[in-house]
Amino acid sequence: MYRSSKKPMLTYAIIALNIIFYVYTAVLSGDFVVISYRVIRQYGQYNLFVLNGWYWQLFTAMFVHVDIVHLFGNMFFLLIFGLRAEELFAFKEYFATYFLSGLAGNLLTLLFGPSMVSAGASGAIFGLFGACTIYVRRAVGQSIIGALLFSFFLLMMNSGGNVNNLAHFGGLVAGLLVGYTLASRRKLRAVYDYSYAYP
Repeated sequence: MYRSSKKPMLTYAIIALNIIFYVYTAVLSGDFVVISYRVIRQYGQYNLFVLNGWYWQLFTAMFVHVDIVHLFGNMFFLLIFGLRAEELFAFKEYFATYFLSGLAGNLLTLLFGPSMVSAGASGAIFGLFGACTIYVRRAVGQSIIGALLFSFFLLMMNSGGNVNNLAHFGGLVAGLLVGYTLASRRKLRAVYDYSYAYP
């Protein structure tokens, strides 16, 4: 069920990319504490731009943060959930979970309308958390209700007026679906292998 990862390279690589991108946007802003609205609108997700063809913002927004506190807060939780995900999932599974969750959250953000501007890796991070939580419960044959309740409790704890709740929700749901699917497939494969070895 568990995959040991002695070299958690992907988590560190994503953290490094976020930090590098923050430095880049900080230089453009002329401020290393708070990134300018102009830069966030350019490299984050400005719904008006996305709706007019700037689809790449759905991906670059995952690496843009509005200020230094936002960056370090997200990187702290990415380190926690990312290292856990590397123990459970293969490289491609982790990669897919992260970016599908981030993309799901950013697509859901379009529901806020064209004037919405957002940025951050939290949708992708919520996806990793959801995938890990439900994967462990499902893989050992336990009820997933507890995992769902815990996941949405954490979601509610991180909601607020200046928080992109739709991105968090979209990322979490995507992660839960991916984690459940991966655990189900591995469970079926384990049963099949067992039956084959011991008829």
